[in-house]
Amino acid sequence: MGPIEQKIDLDSDEEIPFSSTPVMRKVHAFDSETTHAYPHADMANSRVFKQIRMGPLSSIQTVIFKSKINVLLPFGPLVILLHYVTEKHEWVFFFSLLGITPLAERLGFATEQLAFYTGPTVGGLLNATFGNATEMIISIYALNNGMIRVVQQSLLGSILSNMLLVLGCSFFIGGIIHHKKVQVFNKASAVVNSGLLLMAVMGIMFPAVLHFTRTEVHFGKSELALSRFSSCVMLIAYASYLFFQLKSQVNLYNPFDEERGDGGDSDEEEAPELTQWEAIAWLAILTIWVSLLSGYLVDAIQGASDSWNMPVSFISVILLPIVGNATEHGSAIMFAMKDKLDITIGVAIGSSTQISMFVIPFCVVVGWFMGQPMDLNFQLFETASLFIAVLVVAFMLQEGTSNYFKGLMLILGYLIVAASFYVHVDLSNDD
Repeated sequence: MGPIEQKIDLDSDEEIPFSSTPVMRKVHAFDSETTHAYPHADMANSRVFKQIRMGPLSSIQTVIFKSKINVLLPFGPLVILLHYVTEKHEWVFFFSLLGITPLAERLGFATEQLAFYTGPTVGGLLNATFGNATEMIISIYALNNGMIRVVQQSLLGSILSNMLLVLGCSFFIGGIIHHKKVQVFNKASAVVNSGLLLMAVMGIMFPAVLHFTRTEVHFGKSELALSRFSSCVMLIAYASYLFFQLKSQVNLYNPFDEERGDGGDSDEEEAPELTQWEAIAWLAILTIWVSLLSGYLVDAIQGASDSWNMPVSFISVILLPIVGNATEHGSAIMFAMKDKLDITIGVAIGSSTQISMFVIPFCVVVGWFMGQPMDLNFQLFETASLFIAVLVVAFMLQEGTSNYFKGLMLILGYLIVAASFYVHVDLSNDD
């Protein structure tokens, strides 16, 4: 078979199976779809793969020593030491934030590497999945300790952070770098995600309205039963969404831009630095380490709140998600800078969709089996914040275009939300 530069007929419908000869890889650029065939015999001579044939030692050097932000990695072991030898919870909390930050950034890097082998659509879903793995583990840990409000507020904060802060920074920075043009993205995918977010708001809103209007058939029980039923429905809806996106209507979500013909980035600019299995291994290692540090982070929340005289609700809704979403934040901005807004939308909005339609209902079901009364009643203030934020983002996405002004508006909106929660007194369900 010829070299990597050999042209392939893009109009051919012939499928090449995964066998011992050719391996097919589709690179979905924002403006085109280019297909390259990589024969195993010629892979060692390929420009794309010549960087990744050095084995595990090269992988360690790439992941651990290449990024300058990894100078913060020693704070991870320091957190464990402080947790057992001191009662300074505020220091444990602070150093946990620092220790998780580089791990989250490297998690985003490993996900981007894996996206070379899966395409941008699945890559965006992978990024959302591994980015939210920490939230899921923290939530299960907190549920097991009866910290239901921490679970609710941290998940709510993750949605708000992804929709307003992550997406806003991506639009803003991408718009500044590409200020001479209007960046565009697949509007159909964004509209579907916006619809799912509105459905999640509906599922969260009705238990809160039912509770505060005192119209329950059995007070204190009906809202819990409704929450569990709605959670099961939302899980079914999310599974249907995944099937619809990845199987039924694949072409609807392919990145495209018929107006541009610059050919996209070259293989040298987009060459992967890790093999597929190395990327998967690093994703697993980094996710476990982030989850471990997140446990110490949650344990220190109350102590940090007391020491800093800061509301727990502000820490849960604002500070925790900023670190927890560092993966999405860094990756979304990176893709926006490369003019790959379809992946940016998949990371930011896709992650919010996953949390609202999967992680939150999943936590309700898990709490059900644990005997914990985890429900969808997030209180009126939190529910109203989510509803307004979803509406704002839906309006920003409806045109299928992006610029720095839209990003600035989303960032300023997040600042309003943050200030609101700083002066907000959290009320328990009994109140």
